[in-house]
Amino acid sequence: MPQIFVLLCSALLALLGIVAWRFIAVFSPSKMHSRLVPRKPGTTCSLTVFLGSGGHTSEMLALVSSLDFTRYTPRTYIVSEGDELSAQKAADLEKLRHNSIKPNENGSSYILTIPRARRVHQSLLTTPFSALKTLVGALNYMTVPALRHKPQDAPEVLLLNGPGTCFVLCVAALINRMLGLHSPRVIYVESFARVKSLSLSGRLLRPIVDSFIVQWPDALTSGKRGICYGWLV
Repeated sequence: MPQIFVLLCSALLALLGIVAWRFIAVFSPSKMHSRLVPRKPGTTCSLTVFLGSGGHTSEMLALVSSLDFTRYTPRTYIVSEGDELSAQKAADLEKLRHNSIKPNENGSSYILTIPRARRVHQSLLTTPFSALKTLVGALNYMTVPALRHKPQDAPEVLLLNGPGTCFVLCVAALINRMLGLHSPRVIYVESFARVKSLSLSGRLLRPIVDSFIVQWPDALTSGKRGICYGWLV
């Protein structure tokens, strides 16, 4: 019995050591900087955009509408369950660009619906369970293609803004990195409404995303990572 206990403790310590090593490797400044490599001219980039509903959706679509759709293709719009308005707005944007949303088909753009991490007024006791469902949906989108050695089916850039669901999406991308799998570059754009302080999502994601962008200089605390590009929407 003591020998089994020693073996279990040794295995646990080894596992914790591997996790710590991967964590340091993933989040070291040199490693994060190495992911910010300029792309060659003329190459395309698959883009995934999270639409957080309401004003967050309007901001993200305004930002995406300024991009070159011939370069950022295919485009995936992630919406939460029940957010039909955001899905419709994304479809309207694509129609303006002479495209059509084609769920579950190969095309230049499509919509992916995942469970909502937390609903309005949802109890904090049940939030972990709904967030776990969201994580499963995100892993199915980002991790499963990587495990099947089909990186072409996984996003190259993940553009985030808005509520807690975007944090879960970022966690899924980080899990891929911890496992040494293909992972998208994660860009978080703080809401235009955050003038002098960051949102909760912004505070949580600031240390772990590849690029953290705000639209007002006062939203950045001196000495911390992030960049202000001014008004983007």
